[in-house]
Amino acid sequence: MTEDDFQYAIENTRVILAPERQIASFGSTSFRFYLISELMDQVNEVRVRDGRIHAERPQILTPEHYCRLLLEGFGEKAQKYVDQLREHTRNVSVLRYGFQFRKTDVTEHTVRDTMDAVIERTKRKVQQSEEPLSAVIQGVDDAWEVCLLKFTIDLIERSTGGNLGDFRRRGLV
Repeated sequence: MTEDDFQYAIENTRVILAPERQIASFGSTSFRFYLISELMDQVNEVRVRDGRIHAERPQILTPEHYCRLLLEGFGEKAQKYVDQLREHTRNVSVLRYGFQFRKTDVTEHTVRDTMDAVIERTKRKVQQSEEPLSAVIQGVDDAWEVCLLKFTIDLIERSTGGNLGDFRRRGLV
């Protein structure tokens, strides 16, 4: 995977439907994801991956510990993305979010339809089933783990303010 491929995956990750809730401050949270991507060599062939990301309770850490982010279950492409993040956020966060991503939780199937139609059906399915901890993400097929990690990092950024507020109210920071 070239640097351009890597950047392409990051830039082409789009959250269609975000979870209604954020990462819990004082407990673990499990998010369901539907990652939708077009197969590169096929017309109207779309892959839908369905799985879970488990967020452990955020921990208060010193900034240097943030640089030791572990990615259990992620491949080399996701690790490269985290290395890039480390350079840009070295002293930014005081909370550690532990995520576990188990590939055994992921199922995938291929659908013969347009990308827009598959996205709309999946979005409707999540809304009708009232899954408040689910996300629909559009990504790049060969770098889908990078897309999923990008979503996860964005979710952390959205949750940090609320989590810090909860910790402050309890006198923990």
